Amino acid sequence: MTLTLPTYDNGLASYQLSGTPLQPRAPKTAWTRTAFAAAHVVSDPLAERDPWQGRPAVDWENTLRFRHGLWDQGLGLAEAMDTAQRGMGVDWLTAKELIERTMAEAKAHPLKPRVACGAGTDQVAAEDLTSEDAILAAYAEQMEAIEAAGGQVILMASRAMAALKGDPEVYARVYDRLISQASGPVILHWLGDMFDPALTGYWGAEDLDAAADSVLSIIETHAAKIDGIKISLLEQSREEAFRARLPEGVRLYTGDDFNYAALIEGDGRHYSHALLGIFAAIAPAAAQALDALAEGDTATFHALLEPTVPLSREIFKAPTQFYKAGIAFLAWLNGWQSHFIMPAGFQSAREITHYAEVFRLADRAGQLRDPELATARMRQLLQLHGIE
Repeated sequence: MTLTLPTYDNGLASYQLSGTPLQPRAPKTAWTRTAFAAAHVVSDPLAERDPWQGRPAVDWENTLRFRHGLWDQGLGLAEAMDTAQRGMGVDWLTAKELIERTMAEAKAHPLKPRVACGAGTDQVAAEDLTSEDAILAAYAEQMEAIEAAGGQVILMASRAMAALKGDPEVYARVYDRLISQASGPVILHWLGDMFDPALTGYWGAEDLDAAADSVLSIIETHAAKIDGIKISLLEQSREEAFRARLPEGVRLYTGDDFNYAALIEGDGRHYSHALLGIFAAIAPAAAQALDALAEGDTATFHALLEPTVPLSREIFKAPTQFYKAGIAFLAWLNGWQSHFIMPAGFQSAREITHYAEVFRLADRAGQLRDPELATARMRQLLQLHGIE
């Protein structure tokens, strides 16, 4: 199968598919790493009326079908997170319904998958979140909804907290109250400004070393109530240094979509678990690599994951916050949804040249499970852009 694809030098080039599709399967063994895939939301284009305003129209059947596909392969789910376009097309009321529907499905799934859900402050307008008490109340509302549905709480980094421009003592006070009121261990969330520029200065410091000291102090104080911390800074050495300082029993969940293979394998003394958007896009490779790692087969672990790294780096290229488009694009190519439409029309966040490169790299990594379907759909998108 051959396509004419655009290239980054503003040209067109013939591309012939050559990858061997990796098919999803159930896990063969108990894993030695906890792995959450952060999943996207499938739109319902027929029901959509006002894409840039109000609540998005969600195709609940296919949104949940996609999650079942992840669970069937042994992966846990990070629900209603950044990948689900929180604050970028998906509002809190939609996220709350998503959490409730997902938890009901997870409880009935035979593998009893772990599901952790994002709690934030996005149901309240920014102008009404100018005090610690207001931020605490907003977080509390979402935490209560998650726990009522049976989910584990992820305390998402809040733009409102960053806008306060508080020092580490402010973060210590706010997180002390949040962690204390949670019914079970929570996961903290450190999202770098490459994912969301509005989060610059999180933990009370723009200097990342000072920020690390700040959040480590919070973790040490509340270690018994903290499952782990998800870090998305895209710096392998920084994550490794931070990981080595964590109290015993507190997990480091890597959110590094550039260096996940090495971080998950570890350095012989410490290793990272996973909470990754890319795992939703490369689920067969991720799940089967974790199988191999659990069996001590590091050669197969790397053979499966290394071809996915160029794909992930392309999907998460700067501006990184637009990576959600690549996740939904691969879901469309792989037949998980019938269209390539996203909440708020977010598919327009990336250009056709990017999608062409994602197609090439997904093929080479074996992540196009039905090459004929993927080719037909890529051809549709090319034609829409005037490329025959």
